[in-house]
Amino acid sequence: MIFQLPSYKVYLSLERGLSKHTVKAYINDISKLFSYLSNSENTEISYDNITDKHLIQFLAAINELGIEASSQARMVSGIKSYFQFLVLSNYLEEDPTILLESPRLKRKLPETLSLHEIDKIMEIIDLSTPEGIRNKAMIELLYGCGLRVTELCELKISNVYTDVEFIKIIGKGNKERLVPIGTSALKHLTIYLNERRKIVAANGFSDFVFLNRFKKSLSRISVFNFVKELALKAGIQKNISPHTFRHSFATHLIEGGADLYAVQEMLGHSSITTTEIYTHLDRDYLKSVVLQYHPRS
Repeated sequence: MIFQLPSYKVYLSLERGLSKHTVKAYINDISKLFSYLSNSENTEISYDNITDKHLIQFLAAINELGIEASSQARMVSGIKSYFQFLVLSNYLEEDPTILLESPRLKRKLPETLSLHEIDKIMEIIDLSTPEGIRNKAMIELLYGCGLRVTELCELKISNVYTDVEFIKIIGKGNKERLVPIGTSALKHLTIYLNERRKIVAANGFSDFVFLNRFKKSLSRISVFNFVKELALKAGIQKNISPHTFRHSFATHLIEGGADLYAVQEMLGHSSITTTEIYTHLDRDYLKSVVLQYHPRS
């Protein structure tokens, strides 16, 4: 195959350890690159005859389409990774992406919820139904452990250690991390697990913590919809998603004085620079820190 995409996919999954969502995005971007170049050149393009001019032409085209800078940056990252793979695998001698630059990104602060808003959402959940008990445990874990939505959906009973108050998370790139469970999250997770053990799951789903009405694992989209519905019922106007609870978890920890490296470990970030975005603390808090700890204050 002229694209070598199957081999590239294996490389991304096994050697780079990227998540299946990232792998899919990279593969799609490379396919778009070849499709665009083949159409614009009126001939089939192979990896071994692409030049830096071709790549610049493609990036200019997607920029004209109004694609967001973050998506363009991901495309550049995927293209660079693809040609690096071809060089490493001896399919190419030279990498045409060496001089390729990503668009500069504005560092966007994540949307977060206040403690009052978190409480409003927690209170709106109806605990009189089995579904409500499950949903309460889900929200408590999203906020109390800073989980990604995929990590929540794929959480296994065998990775929940209520006796020592930890859960084992399989994060991006299949990286494992241990995350402590707070008192409230542990309480509602324990209540739900007592109910969960009465449910006979569908084949292949017996170890999943959270199940849908078909006794299978929850989908990411169902959690997204559930969170949107909760926010609406609680009267919260912000555009929130399951990830908003993860942002709030990190922000509230840092505002409370938590060590940045400890937060990095709990979030499963490979780089501390990713965690640093949560240091957008309010001025009053920063001022109080200076007044309390600076020797000349």
